[in-house]
Amino acid sequence: MGGRINIFVCGPTVYDDAHIGHVRTYIAFDVVARYLKARGYSVFYLQNITDIDDKIIDRAKKLEVDPAALARKFERRYLEDMKALGVENVNLYARATEHIPEIISQIERLMARGFAYETESGVYFDESKFEEFGKLSHKSMEDPDRHRIEPDPTKRNRGDFTLWKKRRNEEGISWQSPWGEGRPGWHIEDTAITETYFGPQYDIHGGAIDLIFPHHEAEIAQMEAVSGKAPMVSCWMHTGFLNVKGEKMSKSLGNFITIRELLKTWEPDVFRLAVLSAHYRTPIDFSEGVLDQSRRSLERIRKLVSAIDTRL
Repeated sequence: MGGRINIFVCGPTVYDDAHIGHVRTYIAFDVVARYLKARGYSVFYLQNITDIDDKIIDRAKKLEVDPAALARKFERRYLEDMKALGVENVNLYARATEHIPEIISQIERLMARGFAYETESGVYFDESKFEEFGKLSHKSMEDPDRHRIEPDPTKRNRGDFTLWKKRRNEEGISWQSPWGEGRPGWHIEDTAITETYFGPQYDIHGGAIDLIFPHHEAEIAQMEAVSGKAPMVSCWMHTGFLNVKGEKMSKSLGNFITIRELLKTWEPDVFRLAVLSAHYRTPIDFSEGVLDQSRRSLERIRKLVSAIDTRL
């Protein structure tokens, strides 16, 4: 057995410290990479860093700091957190801002093939031109969730998503493009990055379950439309939520715990074991009790390993 396996996992938007809900995904795919390597495969594990985004710009404005400096600060802290938790199998963290030419190239090709169009506010993907849009999430054209993407009266269809955002007067960060100064949309970052390193098709794409729609649907539409090849990915893997009292842990709900806060009290391996004790797709209801049970399990494992080592 052997061969090469290419894995891409959606990485963080670096405007704040990562919370433990995020890291469930990264621990899970670190183990996937470890397992495949143990089976004799050569694994290239790629993860993006979203270092330009509305959230970064808004947070920087609120703190009165440079958006790029803010992104670098939290990227550095994210990588420190991953190291602390033993997530060490990512081969490359690819920043969106270091792939602007590739992003522009992909948008130009989408426009040339009739899948994208320009308006006064930006460049959009025309979802009506991609007949299989929704095939991963199984959302039909009539599903109301399809139309929650970025309302804009200049768009042809409510569900069309942004490929390039033209610069607004109050934004200080932008790049030159054939459509004027601006910055990339969120979805196009990932397909431009994966196309650069893997080509139009690869083996495994991972991320949290809430990314299936619209993010991963948009990725499929972009890559298969621009390349004419399908499927973009052979295997999709989505991790379940880390919940608190039945609700998804998220910054918008304010029910999150950062990795740094957790590690002030708990050993990294205790949290890793807690996460890995459940199937990667299964929701986990996080609590102190779950961590305490994981701590006791880890102690038993270590005692067993020590006893075995003593007899060898």
